[in-house]
Amino acid sequence: MGEVVTGRAEAPDVRLREMTMDDVPGVMALERTLFPLDAWTEGMLIGELAEPTRHYVVAESDDAIVGYAGLRFVPPEGDVQTMAVDERVWGKGVGSALLTELLDQAEKRGVTHMFLEVRSDNPRAQKLYGRFGFVQIGVRRGYYNGADALVMRRVAGGGDHE
Repeated sequence: MGEVVTGRAEAPDVRLREMTMDDVPGVMALERTLFPLDAWTEGMLIGELAEPTRHYVVAESDDAIVGYAGLRFVPPEGDVQTMAVDERVWGKGVGSALLTELLDQAEKRGVTHMFLEVRSDNPRAQKLYGRFGFVQIGVRRGYYNGADALVMRRVAGGGDHE
């Protein structure tokens, strides 16, 4: 994967690259900050990185991890396993860049139907996914430590990659 730099003038320079084992501590610090009640464990993340049907990326700015995302691909289906952006760079295009990378990688791997779960109390993420053509297809009650998960799907060719 080549480096991707976000194109918005107000955004810090953000580079996307494949996640490595060296990134685990930084990713876990961000994970625990953003999701204190239902953060993944380090073992879960390490297990994901070892899976051949996964693709994980980090977003870096000034040598710090400011976001990360993971894809599970078993064509023709794929899942956004996780996606998070440091609150300090919200609204700067980092989430869009991460999601674009996952969708591009999914397409290269033959995925035509992408799925994800998003917290029902996270309208920012819901709006982002909607811009990329994801539509709600179900609800998982209490999935996130009491909060419902909205199940969303995107069929290849949907959404705008802005």
